[in-house]
Formats: sequence, C-alpha cells, structure tokens
Amino acid sequence: MADLIASGVVTLIIALLTSSGFWAFIKKRDQIKDANAQLLIGLAHDRVIHLGMRYIERGWVTKDEYENFVRYLYTPYLRVGGNGLAQKVAEQVAELPFHKARVEVTSVSESTF
Repeated sequence: MADLIASGVVTLIIALLTSSGFWAFIKKRDQIKDANAQLLIGLAHDRVIHLGMRYIERGWVTKDEYENFVRYLYTPYLRVGGNGLAQKVAEQVAELPFHKARVEVTSVSESTF
C-alpha cells in the first residue's frame, strides 16, 4: 500500500514539473516580481531626485534630513540596482552645508476655529 502511494506521489510530482502550465505560472510570477521591483526602483529614483533637488536649490540641508535621505532613500535605492542621475544628485546633496533645523511657531487665534 505504501509503495502504491509513493509511486502515485512520484508520478504526480513528475507530471507537475513537466507540465507547461506549471512553468507558465512560475514565469508569470517572476515577471510580476520584476515589474514590482522596477516600480519600486522608479519610485525611489523619483524621491531621491525630488528631495535632492529641493535641498540643492535651497542650498543647505539639516543633519536629520541628510541622514534620512541617505539611510532610507539613497542607500536602499543603490542596493536594488539604482544609479545614474540619482547618484549625481546624492553626491551634490552630500556636499551641501549643514544647517540647524528651524522651528517656526505660529500662534493660532480663537477666531480661526
């Protein structure tokens, strides 16, 4: 009885591995992963360029802004294969002078509620 079950399982596995439907499923799944990875790289590229250019146009960056830019955007972007213009922007951001963060407090009058 055990030999019959083992034989059936082996036959089922061989049939599954040789079927074109199984390999089409694997290929489609890989294509979706590739598309998701490309989309993520594109979004990271956009954020690196957008924030980097904002800092460059302003002419300075706070230490917190720079650390967040590098740690949470630029370094992961490089790890997934990003490069090019974003690298140039990141290099220019790295050359910007640091400024202390400005905190502006405005009072709110009761009439605005």
